[in-house]
Amino acid sequence: MTLPTPSASPSAALQAAAGALREQTGRILVGQEAVIELLLVALFTRGHVLLEGVPGTAKTLMAKTLAALVQAEFRRIQFTPDLMPSDVVGTVVFDMQTSRFNLKRGPIFSQLVLADEINRAPAKTQAALLEAMEERQVSLEGKTMPLPDPFMVIATQNPVEMDGTYPLPEAQLDRFLFKIKVGYLDQPQETEVLRRYHQGFDAHDLPAAGLTPVIHPDQLAQIRQIIQTVTVEEGLLRYIAAITDATRRSPDLALGASTRAGVALLLASKTMAALRGRDYVSPDDVKYLVPPVLRHRIILRPEAEVEGLDADAVFRRLLAKVEVPR
Repeated sequence: MTLPTPSASPSAALQAAAGALREQTGRILVGQEAVIELLLVALFTRGHVLLEGVPGTAKTLMAKTLAALVQAEFRRIQFTPDLMPSDVVGTVVFDMQTSRFNLKRGPIFSQLVLADEINRAPAKTQAALLEAMEERQVSLEGKTMPLPDPFMVIATQNPVEMDGTYPLPEAQLDRFLFKIKVGYLDQPQETEVLRRYHQGFDAHDLPAAGLTPVIHPDQLAQIRQIIQTVTVEEGLLRYIAAITDATRRSPDLALGASTRAGVALLLASKTMAALRGRDYVSPDDVKYLVPPVLRHRIILRPEAEVEGLDADAVFRRLLAKVEVPR
């Protein structure tokens, strides 16, 4: 696929790429259009994603499909209580034949990494991802090694079965651009899934399902360069800052959003605007992205939880009070 040059309309390039990605994704996945859109925003924004949903809602299939569409090297890490940091980043192995120590790289050295059930590994293993996700490098045996570009982590967790899990620390959660809730399909969509499997669809053989790669990883840098041209008015910068500040002042929250959260909201809003065919960010882009960007970066007070509030309900309260720029 050939992308328009950066001098062309920013939306024209992203519309071409995103339209083809959505069309191909529809060959594999039924429904979940909002989740797919957010995954594309994260991909183009160089962000990581935490998918939260019960088993059997196609979270792993989403990651595999996205990797195939952008021709990215894909590795899956199954997080378990006995998983060690060396199982993620790698280790040094002694070679008996050469009498030398050789570096054996772990699965983190891939372009798209699926951290499956990330909350089943202890904090020590989860911490192995901190440097990789933020600085896109790994320090091992005194050496610092860069990770490939693009590099994206898609992590999954089950919100229901909590036995044997380790809650993600705030520092780990803050590395994710989005926390996306993956829900059930409605009845017509689930019927379509059953129809496809009845006709021979195999989720483990994506090429046989007609999936065709859309872009090459090298083209993502060009897309991101185009996103940089999206305009953000001064009033919207103040609007984003006012939203994050409001989370820190909210009586419903014990912990508000960080400065990194505000930066994430800005960058994701620029990508979302371009995906929606505009070369400028609107307040609606920001408001739409507040829940997925902020819901994992705040902590509710016990009183709010007793009242039956969740993070999204608190955001609705906050957004109703923050003045929207014209």
